[in-house]
This record gives sequence, C-alpha cells and structure tokens, in this order.
Amino acid sequence: MSTSQRVQTVSPRPRKNSVNPAGRGLRNPLNIYRLLLSATLFLTFGGLLMVWSASGVWAQTEFGSPYALLQRQATFVGLGLALMVVLSRMPVAFFMKMSKFLIYGALALLLLVLVPGIGVSVNGQQNWIDLGGPFRIQPSEFAKFALAVWASAVLARRLKGPMSLRELLVPVVPMSLLIIGLVVLEGDLGTASVMVPIAAAVLFAAGAPLWLFALAPLGVVALIAALSMNSGYRIARLTSWLDPYSDYMGAGWQVVHGHYALASGGLIGVGLGASREKWGALPEAHTDFIFAVIGEELGLWGTLLTLSLVIIIGACGLVIARRTDVAFIRLASVGVVAWITGQSLVNIGVVLGLLPVVGVPLPLVSYGGSSLIPTLSALGMLMAFARYEARAKGAKARSS
Repeated sequence: MSTSQRVQTVSPRPRKNSVNPAGRGLRNPLNIYRLLLSATLFLTFGGLLMVWSASGVWAQTEFGSPYALLQRQATFVGLGLALMVVLSRMPVAFFMKMSKFLIYGALALLLLVLVPGIGVSVNGQQNWIDLGGPFRIQPSEFAKFALAVWASAVLARRLKGPMSLRELLVPVVPMSLLIIGLVVLEGDLGTASVMVPIAAAVLFAAGAPLWLFALAPLGVVALIAALSMNSGYRIARLTSWLDPYSDYMGAGWQVVHGHYALASGGLIGVGLGASREKWGALPEAHTDFIFAVIGEELGLWGTLLTLSLVIIIGACGLVIARRTDVAFIRLASVGVVAWITGQSLVNIGVVLGLLPVVGVPLPLVSYGGSSLIPTLSALGMLMAFARYEARAKGAKARSS
C-alpha cells in the first residue's frame, strides 16, 4: 500500500463512512425514514393550510366562524400525528398481531353503518356513524388500513413454505370481497374502487398469477357498470364526465368549476386565500375538490409540488418493500403505497376530468379525520419498517 493510500484510509472522511457503512443518500434506510417523515409532514401541514383557505367561506356561512373547520382539522392532525409517532416506534410483530383485531373491528363498524338509527346518510351514501356533536366516523376509511395490514399478515405467514393457489387466495379474496361489498352496499363506489387495488397489490407482491389481474379489472368494471345502471345520479356522473359542459347547470357543474379553478390559477396562482371558486361555486372545495383550490391559489407549481410529495411517499414505500427480507414488510408496504398513491391519482384524475366523479378525498390534504387518521397510521407503520431495516442493516454491518 502506498503512502498516499495509508493517509487516505485514516483521513476524517473515510472514518466518518466507517461509522455509517450504508453511505449517503437513499442507501441508508434511516434516510428513507427521514424523507418519508418530511414528505408526510409537509403534505399534512400544507393540507391544513389549504383546508383553512378552502373552507373559510363555507364555514363562516354554516358555523359563523371561518376557522371552524380549521380547528377541527387541527385536532385531527394532532391525533393523527400522535398515533403516527407511536406506531413508528412499534416492532414489526406488533402490526402482525394486531391485524385480526383491525380487520374484525373494521368489519363490525361496516356492519353497524347498515343498522338503522346508527348509520348516517350523507350525500345519499349511508357510510357514516354519528359520534355526537359535529363529529362522525367513516368506517370504510379505517377498513383500508385494516385490509392492507390483515391481508399482508395472512400471506406473510404462508410465504414461509410452499403455497397453493387456494392458500394464496383464501381467505384474503373472500374477506376482501366481503369488505368491499359492504362498502358498495353503503353506496360508496369511490372508496370501493380504492380498496380493490390494495388487495390486488398485496396479492401481486405475494406472487399471485398474472391471469388473476387480467380478470379482476373486467369484474370491477362490470360491477360498476351494473350498479351505475340502477342509479340515476351515477348515470348522470358518467355522462357528465364524457361531456361536463353539456349539463353545465346539473351534473357537470362541479367538474366544470374545478376546471375553471385550475385555469384561473395559471402558472403561479391567484394567491393563497384568493380563490374565487370557493365562494360557493365549487362544491366540496375543502374535501374532494381541494386540489382544484390548490391549483387556483398556488398555480401549476402548487399542484406539481403536491403531486411530487405523493410520489415521494410512494417511492419511499416501494424502496422499503424492495430492500427488505421480511415478507410482511414487503407486502404491507406495497399495499399502503397502492392505497395512498392510487387514491391520490383517482382524486386528481377526477379534478382534471380524466375520471368520473367518485368522491374520494386527497390523502393528507382534504378535510376529514376519518381519512387523515388512518392514512397517518399507515405512514407511521411504514416509518416503523424503515427504522427496523436501519437497525437490521446496522446489526449486519457490525457482525461482518
């Protein structure tokens, strides 16, 4: 070894790398954790700001204060972040042990929604349970998290040995169909359309045959078509999606004003709080169509930033899934990514007019604790996975 090489091996920079053998960037699982945490916090608090901006006019009219929904959403954010922090410190085995409680709890809540006097109908969909006062719970939102964790736990245990096609599909497919069927029965096709990719992604990551995924979309499309034919407002939504301006004063109103909001924003937006569409023209401005308000107030750059943060969260989840040797981590990470990114793309696609109006919130951004709290819980689980991988990699480095 030359003198220059000897000097290089004892210089401060290599000694720093010897302490951190994973190196810089995304090769270090802790950096994945930090990136995931940063994107989650940025999107959550950015969403809180946009909820205040988008809901102020409506809240003033309904509750006498422009801060009414902001205060509620801040409460949801506080609860969700506290739960996220707690779950991010939990061991992987905790989530597997809790999977049965989660799925049966979600199933019980979905059944309670159908009981007269307990379930509450909102916008023609009986998918809420009244908690008293201004607060309600939407069990189908919690069922997404439960389905992802439970299906991953079941399949992870079976992946330890040879598994037949029947063992792969049962009981995951029947339970998934039961959960999704109850959501459809409550009239919420939007949430059901998001739950299908969750189950499909977990099955795909577990090694399900590709022909299964070729048949599944056909069945989903057939089901949606059959349900739509029996519902006048769903038919109106489909026709207004094809040409929203043909029924401008009717079914196309929301989509058209979503387009107006995006067009008004241009490149840099009209300014935070300066949206004109939120003054009663754009329905659900603080929930399903909050992306339109982001585009109007913050412009193209605001929408691209929002989309970029969603992509970062999804990429972090996929990196965790790709690098782990633990089956449950791989399956659950893929399921959560399919849920959050899939729902985000559906919401954005609806606002852009690329998809029919199905009524799903933008994760971490739209108003509502029923959507926010399970999403933050799922991201807390991903952070726990990243921390586990960092510890595992550190232990491997010390033993080598």
